[in-house]
Amino acid sequence: MNNVISQSQISLHSVSKRYRQGGVIVTALDNVNLEIQSGDFLVITGRSGVGKTTLLSVIGGLTLPTQGTIMFNGTNLGTLDDVALSAFRARKMGFVFQFASMLPTLTAQENISVPLLFANGTGKPQRVPELLRLVGLEDRAHHYAAQLSGGQQRRVAIARALINQPAVLLADEPTGDLDTDTEKEILEMLRAFNQQGMTIILVTHNPELSAYGNRTVRMERGKLIEASQ
Repeated sequence: MNNVISQSQISLHSVSKRYRQGGVIVTALDNVNLEIQSGDFLVITGRSGVGKTTLLSVIGGLTLPTQGTIMFNGTNLGTLDDVALSAFRARKMGFVFQFASMLPTLTAQENISVPLLFANGTGKPQRVPELLRLVGLEDRAHHYAAQLSGGQQRRVAIARALINQPAVLLADEPTGDLDTDTEKEILEMLRAFNQQGMTIILVTHNPELSAYGNRTVRMERGKLIEASQ
């Protein structure tokens, strides 16, 4: 696993995000300052609608802030054009969302390989069998989504997020629709990756999942109001 890990550090300085909803301006993030060190397992908690997903989106460069700066290893994400930002995300970040979103006409191993299409020739397709082994799906390589359980599909999504050797794994409610036992299996897997050096940022509405991280921040109305380490 050590060969998939890169050093990373992310800094958010006075980051706000506002958008118009009908005739109203909604503030999703309000002057957020946050430092994420290489090797952190940061858990972002809070109720629905408080800005957690928006925060994860701006960290990952999926959404640009209205104001403020986001630095990733010295690179200001706000200075990159769309093409450069897309390439940066493909090289540096892996994303796992609440729903596995496996392409139903592709097998597990083919789903894992999809991000290689955007790696501009720098990807390593030979890593697919290794990742299948890491997530415990060696015997499911040729199975389609309909032939996999929800937990197995989530494992495919995690392997897919790791295929381009990202520095940071960003996970948005990755266990929200899973039963308790499967949730524990997925989180133990993420913790194992983190213990080997990978930076992980996890968004969840469940404060009990904070136990898996080494740092926790809590959000309310777009603000970070509590931090622990």
